[in-house]
Amino acid sequence: MCSSRNPNSAHSNLLIGCSGYSYREWIEAGVYPPGTKQTDMLGCYAEQFPIVELNYTWYRLPTPELIDRQRKQAPENFLFTAKLTNTLTHEIDTSIWKENIVRYRDAVAPMLQSGQLVAVLIQLPPSFDRSPSRRKYLASLLDHLHGLPLAVEFRHKSWANDRVFAELEKRKVTLVAVDEPRLSHLFPTLGVVTNPDLAYIRFHGRNADGWLNKPNTHPFDYDYSDEELKPWAEKTIGRMMKRARKGVVFFNNHVSGQAPKNANRLVEMLTEQGLIGS
Repeated sequence: MCSSRNPNSAHSNLLIGCSGYSYREWIEAGVYPPGTKQTDMLGCYAEQFPIVELNYTWYRLPTPELIDRQRKQAPENFLFTAKLTNTLTHEIDTSIWKENIVRYRDAVAPMLQSGQLVAVLIQLPPSFDRSPSRRKYLASLLDHLHGLPLAVEFRHKSWANDRVFAELEKRKVTLVAVDEPRLSHLFPTLGVVTNPDLAYIRFHGRNADGWLNKPNTHPFDYDYSDEELKPWAEKTIGRMMKRARKGVVFFNNHVSGQAPKNANRLVEMLTEQGLIGS
């Protein structure tokens, strides 16, 4: 057994977890017991958190068989969000993107049917600005993904626009709130809720050197302090939850096991605020 379940329960309307779970360095960091096999990591993770954001679905198109096998490795009430594959967000092949959407929808169907899929995360790169061609592509992408629970993370500041938020609200698509380095070209940290069904927050860390691709730095190598988490716990998350029936929060600063450490600390803070039941 990895850990006893904390107050961050799958039955809560506010769920805290991590972006990914299959990291060998988490064994060294003490998140998983020594010798934990990769195939056992999800079960071990699920003893500590009620939800996970799947990362591998960004790197390659999943299959229904893989998704179904994976969800069965976790408890029945365990929940998932899944990133949209990068061939639909970063390395877009206009000749096959619609075909890839069909394949992706088929792949996540087992989780959708079991009620375990909370959202599909459309993570867009910093280079994806609000130009006419990209606005058109995103609108078409959302049209073709209609029917799935969708959340969009913008990384270019040009999308921080009331017209964008209004369109997402009209479509009932969740705008992802981000905590990331304060760099001028990045999307700002906002607590805007565009979908009453779901608020979605991602903590990437504030390692500006890593995000600027400086040598010997990793963008997600970061450990949040209590002072940095406190405004989220005491103000922003509470305000967002007043506008959404459900909320999910993920820590993406996975290097050296900071993500689960910071996630558990945020759970403690939110429990003190009464946002998570004790």
